[in-house]
Amino acid sequence: MNIALASTFNPRGEIGRLQRYYSQMQSLYQYIIMVMPPTAKPEDVDMVKALPDAQVSTSGEWSSGRFRSLQYAYETGADFIQYADLDRLIRWIETRPDELKTTVDRIQTCDCLVLGRTPAAWATHPQVMIQMEQVINSVFSQHLGMELDFGAGSKGFSRRAAELIVANARPLDAIGSDTEWPILCHRAGLTVEGLLVDGLDWEIPDQYQDRAADRQRQRQVAEAYDADVKHWQHRMKTTQLAVAGGLAALERELIL
Repeated sequence: MNIALASTFNPRGEIGRLQRYYSQMQSLYQYIIMVMPPTAKPEDVDMVKALPDAQVSTSGEWSSGRFRSLQYAYETGADFIQYADLDRLIRWIETRPDELKTTVDRIQTCDCLVLGRTPAAWATHPQVMIQMEQVINSVFSQHLGMELDFGAGSKGFSRRAAELIVANARPLDAIGSDTEWPILCHRAGLTVEGLLVDGLDWEIPDQYQDRAADRQRQRQVAEAYDADVKHWQHRMKTTQLAVAGGLAALERELIL
């Protein structure tokens, strides 16, 4: 069996860390797909494209980046695929490489593995994210009959599951994919499971830093994040999009 990494990457100072840990990524994944936004700096795109064996492209519509990365990973012929927001994956491989390796192995045991956050990982996030994402998780855990954390930015899929998603998902619904993709798998009768990990703790404090943020910096950034009302407005909008995407996936006629 082999596994591909499907990722989206909007660099905010993480490229040096990506270069530092890239060889470890190569040891985990047989294919590495990265989709970058059309607004990415050309020099950033060039540096990422220079990584050995990386398959790098830019998405004309950034909202389609997640879908395109999964589609391109499926086209490699890989048996399994891990989707990941790359900034979160960089933090994960830097801070908890053994846990990531174990997770990659676990992905290759089921059709859809929803990777969520342990209580310790959740505790690093601002309150606005904790409160808003509880709504998403409550709604769709109810529908799927199991407790899952949908918005942690990483999921695993079998080839069969990826084929189903590529055929049925809405390409331009990036936020909705958090709920849409597992729901499509569930409706098609594929196995959906959850796994909580420490490595998906909050990654935004890492931006423009030369190493992953420690717990003190995460706490300081979280407090500042919560103090800005614009973040509450933004997270309310993303919550609405995630719920809408999942509800639409519950009703859509499937191509099987």
